[in-house]
Amino acid sequence: MSNTSFVQLKPSYTSLWASMVINPQKMSVVNTQAARIKLGIEQYKAVEAITGVPWMFIGIIHSLECDCSFKKHLHNGDPLTARTIQVPAGRPLKGEPPFTWKDSAVDALTMKKLSGANEWSTEGIIYQLEAYNGWGYRLYRNINTPYLWAGSNHYTKGKYAADGKYDTELVSKQIGAALLLKALSTK
Repeated sequence: MSNTSFVQLKPSYTSLWASMVINPQKMSVVNTQAARIKLGIEQYKAVEAITGVPWMFIGIIHSLECDCSFKKHLHNGDPLTARTIQVPAGRPLKGEPPFTWKDSAVDALTMKKLSGANEWSTEGIIYQLEAYNGWGYRLYRNINTPYLWAGSNHYTKGKYAADGKYDTELVSKQIGAALLLKALSTK
């Protein structure tokens, strides 16, 4: 069994979720980002209707990858005026730019094989969020990924400054996805 399988990781996610404490100095940023995500709920629900991916997952990815801008690709934050340049490059494969946010978002989620995924419990969402960003922290750095846990008691330092460039002292300034999920789930 892969060390990135959901069955193997679910107990860890359950434990991390239950014991997560948001840094009090980050709470206002978490609440502000959650409020920004909620402003796009209609667009996220439209993509959910096509893909089956929960709107909260889509909104969190949109926040982390695009700072909630509907002028950027959900894949990586590149502008919708062209195909993506950053990894994954050349997306969407179909259609011509400029792309609509909705079409690009559907492409991003189906490219990641999230359309039709059926485990959308809290742990399932956390698993898919980590998978969306990649397994590099888990497989090669043995730390909790800042993509999920930055701003909580489960992350202190260590970050990829760019693809393949890891810095043990760098601290993520971005709020982790699990913190946003908690804020969206409790309001």
